[in-house]
Formats: sequence, structure tokens, C-alpha cells
Amino acid sequence: MINIVLFGKPGAGKGTQAEFLKEKYNLTHLSTGDIFRFNLKNDTELGKKARVFMDNGELVPCEVTTAMLIDEVNKHPDSAGFLFDGYPRTLDQAEALDKFLPTIGSSVTATIALEADDEILVARLLERGKTSGRPDDQDEEKIRVRYQEYNEKTAPLIGYYKEQNKFHAVNGIGTIEEITERLTSVIDNL
Repeated sequence: MINIVLFGKPGAGKGTQAEFLKEKYNLTHLSTGDIFRFNLKNDTELGKKARVFMDNGELVPCEVTTAMLIDEVNKHPDSAGFLFDGYPRTLDQAEALDKFLPTIGSSVTATIALEADDEILVARLLERGKTSGRPDDQDEEKIRVRYQEYNEKTAPLIGYYKEQNKFHAVNGIGTIEEITERLTSVIDNL
């Protein structure tokens, strides 16, 4: 079983690349955003818990997010592996994932970070915001706040995974095909 954690700042191309990687390696793509939307839309118990925090303008606690992810993993017992997109975002979540995966006889194989200059990513998101309808992609100030949160909470994962020799950085600038080639080169050499 191969399990890849794909991370990078908003606009780095995680969603685009996840589509190619899940097909090429027969992985189950687990997008935290999709999982949250499903739980909220279907008013699941976990969705109700998350909504209380969100309605109060608070971040959803690690335990709730992790429980949603575990539920989703358990829906795919025959998966050849998972592509985690948007999880883990914090050290607590990374540790929770490392505790959970062995219970299904697995572990994180590698983490791959799509890296790109903030200014290029801001321009990408503002362009995407013209057609995506996402308000958080249309406001430069909000985009920069998301980057600050990434730097504070997600960037420490680099050290965590480097200590395990599971961290790989990939240049996220170029054509979709060039970036896909860089990612597959890393995965093929694991």
C-alpha cells in the first residue's frame, strides 16, 4: 500500500496534480475539503460537531477532522493506497495519522510538497477566483492570511517528515505536465 501526503500552499496545484496521481497509481484521493463538505451537507454527527466550531468562527479541532478522515479511509478497505490532500495540516494531525495508519497495516510512504513563490501563487489564485466563484480566491488579503496560517501550522510538518526521511520537495512552477513528471519521478523512486 502506498500512501502519499500531498501538500503545498493554496494555489500550488495540489488538486490538479491529485487527479493525475490517483489515476496513475490507483490511489484513493482523500481531499479534506471534500470530506468536510460531505459531512456538512449530509448533516452527519461529525458534520454537526464541525458546524458548531465553524459557526463560532473557530477552527475545527484535530479530533473532529481526524475522525472524518478515518471514517473516509474505512470506506475504502480494498484501496491500493491513499493520496492525502489537505491532511495533515498540523503536527497533531500528522501524529494522529501516524497512530491510525498502523491499525490498518499501513503507514505514510512519503510526503511531497509542491513549492512555489508566494507572488506567483497569489496571482494564480486571483486568476482562479475569476471563474471559481470562491470568495477566498478573490481577495488578496485573505489569500495572504491563508499563507500565513500555512507557514505557522503546516510548514512545521516539513521537519517532522524530514526526520522520518519521508519529505520530498517538488518545484510547483511549470506546465501541468512538467509538474506531474516531477511528482511521478519522486513516487517511482520511493
